[in-house]
Amino acid sequence: MKMIKTIKTCCLSLLLMLCLLPLQAIRAEEKPTVTVSTSFIEDIVQKITDDSVNIELIIPRGSDPHLYSPLASDLDNILNADLILYQGLHLEAQMAEVLADYGYAVTQNFNPDDLISVNDGSEVDPHYWFDLNLYKQSVEEITNLLIETYPNQSELYQNNSNQYLAELDELQLWVEDKLEELPVENRILVTPHDAYAYFARNYAFQVYAPQGISTESEVSNEQIIQTVDFVVNHQVPAIFLDTTSNPQAMTKLQEGIAQKGHEVKIVGGEGQELYSDSLAPSGQENDTFIKMYQHNVNLIVENLTK
Repeated sequence: MKMIKTIKTCCLSLLLMLCLLPLQAIRAEEKPTVTVSTSFIEDIVQKITDDSVNIELIIPRGSDPHLYSPLASDLDNILNADLILYQGLHLEAQMAEVLADYGYAVTQNFNPDDLISVNDGSEVDPHYWFDLNLYKQSVEEITNLLIETYPNQSELYQNNSNQYLAELDELQLWVEDKLEELPVENRILVTPHDAYAYFARNYAFQVYAPQGISTESEVSNEQIIQTVDFVVNHQVPAIFLDTTSNPQAMTKLQEGIAQKGHEVKIVGGEGQELYSDSLAPSGQENDTFIKMYQHNVNLIVENLTK
């Protein structure tokens, strides 16, 4: 009787072990989770990790990081992440403190002299990704953080990073060639939201944007009047909406310009806006950084060529 009981116990133990093995295998195969604040970082991590991690995006594609209000689920994604990466430079305004407590800013090792200061030096323009050299630095920073966190994937990550950096080098050459079509005197970019100062610095553009670097601010009547005078005085042929700006301000601007006898085109509408603070939703046009950058340059050259 004792022997039968012992055999039953052994059989139950063996059955339990066999049942647990698939669960242990599933756990072993679970991918680590990398939580990222913006679509730009999401795109970089996708390029580097080659589907070896789960990526949780906090600020949805198409949303404005300057205005984004955190949700309860965002805190869950932060607390449950294996690695948290955010842009920094106060781009994620309402989430800046919590992200700084738990994550790594991909701009943390930038040389301050390479960044653009605004408002008499009291703020830094966070839109550094329009400077392709700075963007490549953030790719390298993210690569190093991923390799440090997941050293068993170091060869894959470094190879993918090198390939992506080579693609960005090609993009840089393409941009320079494309902009040769646009004379320097025509390189005047008027937008409501001042997201293109880094682009302007690298490619000899003059940018005029009444709203400033953050979409948190409202455009005043005085700023509208000043912009009207600027457009008329410089005979600017087109002004550009971007994907995070309110089109009403540009309509008022167009009306004011018309009253002064100058006709200006508003470049906007579906597929015709400049991208600024987010990539397009996944699966749509311009859902990667390289596609977005090419779209912006094509749109600018097409509409500023007189």
